Formats: sequence, C-alpha cells, structure tokens
Amino acid sequence: MAKSNFEPYGRDFPDGNPTGRFSNGRIAPDFISEAFGLKPTIPAYLDPAYSISDFASGVCFASAGTGYDNSTSNVADVIPLWKEVEYYKDYRQKLVAYLGDEKANEIVKEALYLVSIGTNDFLENYYTFPERRCQFPSVQQYEDFLIGLAENFIKQIYELGARKISLTGCPPMGCLPLERAVNILDHHGCSEEYNNVALEFNGKLGLLVKKMNKELPGLQLVDANAYDMLLQIVTQPSYFGFEVAGVGCCGTGRFEMGYMCDPKSPFTCTDANKYVFWDAFHPSQKTSQIVSNYLIEKHLAKFL
Repeated sequence: MAKSNFEPYGRDFPDGNPTGRFSNGRIAPDFISEAFGLKPTIPAYLDPAYSISDFASGVCFASAGTGYDNSTSNVADVIPLWKEVEYYKDYRQKLVAYLGDEKANEIVKEALYLVSIGTNDFLENYYTFPERRCQFPSVQQYEDFLIGLAENFIKQIYELGARKISLTGCPPMGCLPLERAVNILDHHGCSEEYNNVALEFNGKLGLLVKKMNKELPGLQLVDANAYDMLLQIVTQPSYFGFEVAGVGCCGTGRFEMGYMCDPKSPFTCTDANKYVFWDAFHPSQKTSQIVSNYLIEKHLAKFL
C-alpha cells in the first residue's frame, strides 16, 4: 500500500501531523490553491473529517501511486484513475444538492483542474513488471498507449463540465534518489534513459494539449511542464538554497518512501529545507513551493 499517513510525513505541515501527503509538509496543489486566494491546504475527498461544505472551494481526488494505466494502481493497491472519476461524479451530485444546479455548474466550470500523472506508469509498472513490456516491446509504444488514456481521461472530465485544466507530465524521473541509488554503473548519477523517456512523453503530452484545445469547444487545457525547472533544481541546488539533491531527507534518502520512511530512523535529516527531496521519490515542501511558483508564473497566471 502506498501510504504516508504516519510520522515523519507531515512533520512540517501547519499542525505538524501526517495527512497522507508524501511530503514533510505541503505539496504543489496546496500552494497553487493558496495563490488563487483559496485554502492553503486542499482536503481529500475521502477524508471523513470534511464534508461537501469544505469541498465546495477545493477538493483532492488524487491517489498516490496511481497512473493513467489501470494496471499501475494494482502495483501498490491504490485507487485507480477510473475510480477517481467516479468519486468526482459523486462529488458533483453532492455539490448540486448542496448549492443547486446553477451555482454547482458555475463552480465546476470555473474551477481549475490540476492533473499530474505519468511517473508511476513508467517506474512502478513498465520498467518493474514484464506484463506491459511484453505487450508494448518499445517504451515509445507504451508512451503512445498512455497518451491515448490521457486523452480519454481529459474527454471524460470535459464531458462532466471541466474546462480549465492544467496537465503536468513527468519530472526528470531519472534523477529521483531511488533511481540514482540503483544507477551503479553511472556512479549514482541521473539515469539518462529515464530522463529521455520523460522528455519524450512530455513532448507527446504537449502535442495532445494542442490537439484537444482545437477539438473541444471552450476547453482551456494547459501544458504545465515542470521538467526543466525540476532539472535545474536538481543540477544547481545551491542556487535555490538547497544543500543536498542526490538523496532524500528521510532515512538514508536512497530507498525509503512510504512505510520504509521509519519515524525512528536515526538517519533522517533535521532540516528538510536543505533537501530537494523529502524521501527517495517525492520532493520536499520547499521544492514543491518553488515548482508551484514557477508553474503559476509561467503557465497558470492566465487563470488568476
């Protein structure tokens, strides 16, 4: 199970408690929400502590570990993308019951939808298990398969009323601490193979964005590509005020994430602000804030 609702996750969150975010604190959607004058933290739809009155101004349907490919969600037994869409449909019905048709439809239409998927499909599925590699002998074929799934997903939420959508692809995933740790032949540097796949996939996403904006009336789909900014942070960490980019803060920072991120580990750093990554797979709160500011300025300002 891909979970992070335990310490030391969330230790730098406003109340110091774990929330299920794979971070020491807030993540990109939280910062983007705050920049738009909304809540500084976005509640999760399945969190029983919240109700439709809380969700009317922002809600999260995301599930860590999932992907466009339904088989990716099976790897860590997490909520698949199709189920997230079902939760969104359920949310819309509750919103109508709470606010009425007119107001609910206005919220759905004017809302900004943040979509960031893809990395797990490659790293946790295609490169880890043989099933998809047998079906798609080349990674380019698998990329095209994912692009088709992405297109169907965007069409689904468009038909449900979504009009303003930010689509983010893969980061330089070859530079994640976990991938660097196993890249022994390259002296634990970034995996160029994985980075090239990320670039290639992101390029195809960019073409998809242009295509769908032409085809679907009223759609404002944005290619919110953060690859270059993240690569700059990883390769020039000191410029952004970081001291460590090769490993994460939690534990040894090489392999730990989820349950392996042990609250009793004596190796966990004391100041996550010095680290680009919080665990072996996810950015620290500080990195998320930098990337969010970049995305807002470069891609999302038109929606402010």
